[in-house]
Amino acid sequence: MPNLNELYDVIVVGGGHAGCEAAAASARMGARTLLATHKLETIGEMSCNPAIGGLGKGHLVREIDAMDGVMGRVADAAGIQFRLLNRSKGPAVQGPRAQADRKLYRQAMQRVLAEQANLTIKAIAVEDLLTDGDSVSGIIGADGTPYRAGAVIITTGTFLNGLIHLGEEKTPAGRVGDPPAIGLSNTLKRLNFPMGRLKTGTPARLNGKTIHWDRLEMQPGDEPPVPFSTLTRRITTPQIACGITYTTANTHQIIRDNLSRAPVYSGQIEGVGPRYCPSIEDKVVRFADKERHQIFLEPEGLDDDTVYPNGISTSLPRDVQTAFIRSIIGLEDVEIIRHGYAIEYDYCDPRALRPTLETRKINGLFFAGQINGTTGYEEAAAQGLMAGLNAALKVGGGQPFTLDRSQAYIGVMVDDLITRGTNEPYRMFTSRAEYRLTLRADNADQRLTPLAMELGCVGADRRRHFDGKLTALAAARSLASSLKATPNKLNEYGIKINADGVWRSALDLLTYPDIHFSDLTGFWPELSTLDTSIVEQIEIDGKYAGYMQRQEGDINAFRKDEALALPENLDIDAIGSLSAEIRQKLKQSKPTTLGAASRIPGMTPAALVALLRYVRRDKKSA
Repeated sequence: MPNLNELYDVIVVGGGHAGCEAAAASARMGARTLLATHKLETIGEMSCNPAIGGLGKGHLVREIDAMDGVMGRVADAAGIQFRLLNRSKGPAVQGPRAQADRKLYRQAMQRVLAEQANLTIKAIAVEDLLTDGDSVSGIIGADGTPYRAGAVIITTGTFLNGLIHLGEEKTPAGRVGDPPAIGLSNTLKRLNFPMGRLKTGTPARLNGKTIHWDRLEMQPGDEPPVPFSTLTRRITTPQIACGITYTTANTHQIIRDNLSRAPVYSGQIEGVGPRYCPSIEDKVVRFADKERHQIFLEPEGLDDDTVYPNGISTSLPRDVQTAFIRSIIGLEDVEIIRHGYAIEYDYCDPRALRPTLETRKINGLFFAGQINGTTGYEEAAAQGLMAGLNAALKVGGGQPFTLDRSQAYIGVMVDDLITRGTNEPYRMFTSRAEYRLTLRADNADQRLTPLAMELGCVGADRRRHFDGKLTALAAARSLASSLKATPNKLNEYGIKINADGVWRSALDLLTYPDIHFSDLTGFWPELSTLDTSIVEQIEIDGKYAGYMQRQEGDINAFRKDEALALPENLDIDAIGSLSAEIRQKLKQSKPTTLGAASRIPGMTPAALVALLRYVRRDKKSA
């Protein structure tokens, strides 16, 4: 008889960003959840850079928060420098980012998870999966103990057969000081999952006391800092400035002279690295015309002298790292606390997944995070959220929950992964979203919190706050709509519009690109009583109103294609006039809708027409 104490609804393997979000989401849904991880003390560890958010990534964090996820709140508690990137551009492409205190982030995450109902956390090295036919039934720990569940979510990050490279040195590890997950990697290969190999890297860690800060440009954060979470009223953690420096001609020469000793060029590393976050070796080779590269020196904590040099990720040997780092302005006498390294790890081709992130091969088994070929804390957490929600729905008999490309950046990422796959670490950018004017960071809660409330994954605090925000927005819009004036009166006051005799409301005027809320408060003093956050929202909504109407037509056309579901057992070989290449692509991606089929690289209009005709004929005959 199984130990009843080891029976769960959902088991999450891994305590990184995907695992934390998955465990919290599953437990919020009421599922009895186990979070199994190597070490309890490293839950929520920021293994690479000490920052959350950025361009595209900040949108993901806001969306996670809108679904009552934990990353935004934890980042707010630990953030020591907040900046809104792309502030000079429109809100659609602005990205909130926070540099975090590593210790505070880890502590805040562990505290949030410890307080989560329905969640058990245990230190377990997972070596194997329990399966029953084509369904998962649990996990097996390294000591042979079985833990049973109706669904399992694997979020192993870089631990699957992880191998660290530092010059000629090679060390099996998931990260420095932690063993890799060899047994679990072998299990997935035994189950014939399509596995590949990827690479990521991290820079050296520096002793901030030995940096010549007076030789550097200093960059403060925003004042006041803008939180990630709508539940955070204000940031109370002390804020710091970062240093900015640059590589030199000497830096580049040292690196060029030692490329033969770089694992990424010597053939020692087989995995593909992230294109958009290259190592300093890659930068020097690929951008040979650039005389220097920018480096952000980011303190890792308020009471920690360790500094993260963002921009010089490397796997060069220790002596070469020391030499090139000390050739950088301000780092001439720096002490290196830990040298940088690259890490190779196994991943699964995400085309093996359903839109819910459940594997097609094994019923009840979900993958989230770097195992799906992504890079970054935010991408991992967003996948963890979706996998956790769907695993809980799976065991509870609920309907699957998905987000499409017109609803969320999360939907864009999942669709990209399961439809197109990836042969390099996938990173989110605003440019990946066709409907980014709609998918802004500022309106994530308005887009997603109602869906989350209907799903049942939102707590009382967020529900109360969101209802209050909607009430305040409605009242503000009503007030702005009721305040009207003639063009002549407005022009006399200095608000220049076309003198056509048509009365304009304050809400109408906010759609004009050159008219701002601050221009209207003098004319209508009543407007000055509105809350700043509400003012900002209705002003952004006004500026995007015309664009949104035009984009709505595109979204409706997109949803028409997405509404045409393709049968899961679709016989690709029975569809006439398809090339062998197209057949192979369809079999590999297994698109769930006509829209998803259209996004497969290399798919032709003729092939889509053939697919559409076959499915319609098949439905009629049924």
